[in-house]
Amino acid sequence: MTAYAIAHLREATPHPEIAAYIERIGATLEPFGGRFLVHGAEHEVMEGSWPGHVVVIGFPGLAEARAWWDSPAYREIAPLRSRHIVGDIILVPGVPKGYDPMLTAKAMREAVSPSSYDA
Repeated sequence: MTAYAIAHLREATPHPEIAAYIERIGATLEPFGGRFLVHGAEHEVMEGSWPGHVVVIGFPGLAEARAWWDSPAYREIAPLRSRHIVGDIILVPGVPKGYDPMLTAKAMREAVSPSSYDA
């Protein structure tokens, strides 16, 4: 099942180390089947606020995403980013093929007692 590394990067101070990080990150992704899905794109906020930028990297699975994050090649370059950009990064699995949100809604309704919401 596909997995994603998602970064919400906020305060970024332009620096040559960030350019070096961007130049080198692609090579760290390749052994794990990772590829950029969103990077450096302008986003449109539809609700709430989202200061900064979003980066999404796709992987074949969560094991590959974790292996990339923990790899010596990525650990070596990560400080080039983290010294100059404030943000949050998560790894998250995607939904399986054929995912049906109705089943999630059904399970949620079964887990909540009728008295806890207006019918």
